[in-house]
Amino acid sequence: MTKTSYLRQHWKMIINIITIAALVILVVVLRGEIAGTFDNLGKVDSWALLLLIPIEIWNYDAQARLYKSLFKILGNSVSYKSMYKIALELNFINSVFPSAGISGVSYFGVRLRSETDQITGGKASLVQMLKLMIVLVSFEVLLILGLLFLAIGGHVNNLTILVSSSVSTLLVIGTFAFIYILGSKTRINTTFAFVTKMLNSLIHLFRPGRADAIKMDRVRNLVDELHNNYRLIHANYKSLKNPFIFATLANLSEVLAIYVVYIAFGHWVNLGAVILAYAVANFAGFISVLPGGIGVYEALMTAVLAISGIPASLSIPVVIMYRVLNTLIQVPPGYYFYHRRLSQPKEGSNAGA
Repeated sequence: MTKTSYLRQHWKMIINIITIAALVILVVVLRGEIAGTFDNLGKVDSWALLLLIPIEIWNYDAQARLYKSLFKILGNSVSYKSMYKIALELNFINSVFPSAGISGVSYFGVRLRSETDQITGGKASLVQMLKLMIVLVSFEVLLILGLLFLAIGGHVNNLTILVSSSVSTLLVIGTFAFIYILGSKTRINTTFAFVTKMLNSLIHLFRPGRADAIKMDRVRNLVDELHNNYRLIHANYKSLKNPFIFATLANLSEVLAIYVVYIAFGHWVNLGAVILAYAVANFAGFISVLPGGIGVYEALMTAVLAISGIPASLSIPVVIMYRVLNTLIQVPPGYYFYHRRLSQPKEGSNAGA
């Protein structure tokens, strides 16, 4: 294997190693200040930390309503209760399995088919794609507010502008690329055929001699269904107003969850810095091969907070505490509903409510 081919096959792992190494170096350099911060954990306001529970409940409420509103546009009625549980299950899966969210997309289709025969795998996949797109677009609003807060606080420098503009550009390009691809059956076929061949080639590296894991016939059926459902969404684009509101509320709740931990540490930092850091850190999920982007997420968030004027000696313990508490609040109920569902036989339709 040549050096170039090795880099192509393992670029994600290399990025993860470099990022985690940078985080370790940062912790070592600031170990004195960080130790002092952790020594004062007894002074952390535990009542403020308890606010994380209602904030996370709010977050999953917004996600459940987002799913429900998207399925309504496609002509399906799903229960709020089932969407809330599925959102928790998806968080557990995406936190445990290192697949950049792919495992969650696959599970979502299977899970919805167990709820009702009216929702096909293609429709479930489109809803997941739409959810991602709307969440990303809604974050543009928060990014604008974040830059405004940073400007008011006097923390807008060239590097901050570069980071925020890069994130905004990626969001816009990704959104328009998504719409452009789904707008034509030919483009969808070409894109999915390329992705299918790439995934099958990757699988063959680990399972040589096996038949293709992803069959092109199934992909073509999925593509046809995706395009037809997209045309339905496109014809009713004004109905995306409610999903956009719910996506914005979901994003806002995540930002507030991080901010609450800063308050618990006794620091009312610039909200714009937290918004920008959250946006950048969440891109870690797309490149990380580690569950939940662990290591990469913390390193990126700390770095962005530092260039926005918040010391790394404060951000590191805050981000770590946020991640630990967030996991303790979200993963156990997701685990419970996931394993409870696996142990149950297929149920009939649970639509309505």
